[in-house]
Amino acid sequence: MTTSRIPYADLPDTARRAVEAHTGPVLKVESETEGFNSSIAARLTSPTGTYYVKGLRADHRRVWTQAREAEVNPYVRGIAPALIARVESDGWDLLLFEAVDGHHADYRPGSPDLPKVVATLRRLAEIPCPPIPLRHAEQRLARYAARPENLAQFAGDALLHTDWHNTNVLVTDQRARLVDWAWATKGAPWLDAGYWALWLIAFGHDPASAEEWASHVPTWQAASAEGINAFAVANANMWDEIGEGDPDPWTARMVGAARTWRDYRTV
Repeated sequence: MTTSRIPYADLPDTARRAVEAHTGPVLKVESETEGFNSSIAARLTSPTGTYYVKGLRADHRRVWTQAREAEVNPYVRGIAPALIARVESDGWDLLLFEAVDGHHADYRPGSPDLPKVVATLRRLAEIPCPPIPLRHAEQRLARYAARPENLAQFAGDALLHTDWHNTNVLVTDQRARLVDWAWATKGAPWLDAGYWALWLIAFGHDPASAEEWASHVPTWQAASAEGINAFAVANANMWDEIGEGDPDPWTARMVGAARTWRDYRTV
């Protein structure tokens, strides 16, 4: 479910003043159109620099995602924009980040962004899972696994991002950086490469090509065929549920990609 977006100027004055206590007076606001989960998403320019602010009302049912991002950020600053401040003011929960100048990752076959994403996946795999409360992958996938015994394949001690939508990967001349850590999870180290593979299929790779790219990530090589099969089935079941009814074109594409991967792995 998407969240309605409002302009930064529509925040209460007290909330904007609380943000600007960290940025200085805002001279320019550029609203962001991408993303689904924030009511506020904007790029702010002030005399002290450029920032990115995102947020939700404090009573929003997914406001817990704000806390999750704030908790994770100190541990992932090498591969994610640094959090400047978390601002809770006048009924709003806002996160203020350093701004990153880059483009959303291009996942299509032949894209020069793909090796940079691989490098980021490798770096993420080297970061120990932080001592913060995270959901476990086997919990998140419990409703979708074909058999309960498959869930053990997803368990592990790695820090995972799990949401590899291409808009969550900002590519600069030097590297790819990950944003939106709301769905950070603890699980088997190879799962992030698997989540990325599914997105590659959605962007035009066949399953063999997607898995070939995933194989450039050392953690993927430790996955068993049984585990990958179970993961592909669980994702197909999950996206079938998300796409029930009349899915939008983006969701329909993910449903099709998940089914394609499942069939490749299991038929």
